[in-house]
Amino acid sequence: MIMTSHGSDLFSAAVLTISDKGSIGERVDTAGPAVSRILSDADFRITVENLIPDERELIVEFLLDQSDRAKVNLVVTTGGTGLSDRDITPQATEEVIDFRVLGMEEAMRSGSLRSTPLSMLSRLVVGVRRNTLIINLPGSERGASENLSIVVPVLHHACAQLLGIDEIAVH
Repeated sequence: MIMTSHGSDLFSAAVLTISDKGSIGERVDTAGPAVSRILSDADFRITVENLIPDERELIVEFLLDQSDRAKVNLVVTTGGTGLSDRDITPQATEEVIDFRVLGMEEAMRSGSLRSTPLSMLSRLVVGVRRNTLIINLPGSERGASENLSIVVPVLHHACAQLLGIDEIAVH
């Protein structure tokens, strides 16, 4: 696990990359670092960046740890959202969230369809566990960056709402 600390002190974020090949060194992952840069540029304090294989138990454990113990405001995952047998990130996320945020899911799918018809195959899930917003993104750097950029303008407001803060400027 890589611990970092950059960005604003207002909201914290954890980034989880889910990749079998990346976790054993067969591929260099660029999506996770790209997500961290986007979030840092959006004034999120990145507290954890981690890379794990496509294992449901490990994903669930990370999501629970970050939302329940670390109490981060935002968890963003990359990878495991396709159609293969190993793509289980959405199922793991659904296991831990209290409810889904369908508007954010719809916005990402709709926006990314402008770039590629393949985006309709991505099973992105956005949901809330307690006071933590959890967002699943595709595993490619381009897909993760494009989808995250679509929802960045509302992330501070969403995190503020989860903390009961009424007024916050939307970027």
